[in-house]
Amino acid sequence: MKIIFVDSDIILDLIAKRDPFYTAAAKFFTYIDKSDFSAVTSPVVISNIFYILQKLKGRDFALKNIRKLRVLLGIITIDEKIIDLALASDIKDFEDAIQLYTAKQNNIEFLITRNVKDYSDKDINIMTAEEFNKIVESAADFL
Repeated sequence: MKIIFVDSDIILDLIAKRDPFYTAAAKFFTYIDKSDFSAVTSPVVISNIFYILQKLKGRDFALKNIRKLRVLLGIITIDEKIIDLALASDIKDFEDAIQLYTAKQNNIEFLITRNVKDYSDKDINIMTAEEFNKIVESAADFL
């Protein structure tokens, strides 16, 4: 089973229906729902999504959508080793460093984000939802 880490921007593209990214995010989550992929994220992502959705559409909307999201996404832990790795990292965005090291420490194969340029790691496949969708569509055995 392929494990995929999903960053907050992809989730927000789906829930907030942000154009022009909504279509790729919706297709990505359809693949997650209908395949043998296992999608995960971190508590930091969930917290950030809640905060942003609450600001945009209110607390009830945020809670309702995070509950729906939990059907598709597992939550993996962040520990002090991950924080220490992120602190020692050259990655400019501290949150991105946390996400990368969370994924790496959990042996995750793919990190899906719109901020591909912010990551420079060769140990994990970092791509956009659109790029991931194209790989899935072009390789039947990928599923």
